[in-house]
Amino acid sequence: MTLYALSKLMFDLNRDDAVKGQFAQDREAIVARYALTEEERGAVLKPDIGLLYVLGVNGQLLMHYAGLLGIEWSDYLQRMRDGVKMHGPVRAGIYALTSSPDEKVAG
Repeated sequence: MTLYALSKLMFDLNRDDAVKGQFAQDREAIVARYALTEEERGAVLKPDIGLLYVLGVNGQLLMHYAGLLGIEWSDYLQRMRDGVKMHGPVRAGIYALTSSPDEKVAG
């Protein structure tokens, strides 16, 4: 998995107005600039917020991507929850789950 490249794309879409503008015109051309797997590329282009979360994209970066796409906050949060249900636990990054999604957290 190329989490760095995927995160870099999300960062650039958040911070670089030229990339953001080009993305609005031709998403596939922008995505092709980054060394992504087919799964990652598909998740960005669909867009599949839940899968991007499961792939390990940082929530701060992902939140801005969702906003760029016009996804409302409550829908964004639900898409992340649905992503875990559909694709399994977060695979990489700081949100990777350390326990089974079925286990209860003590507390």
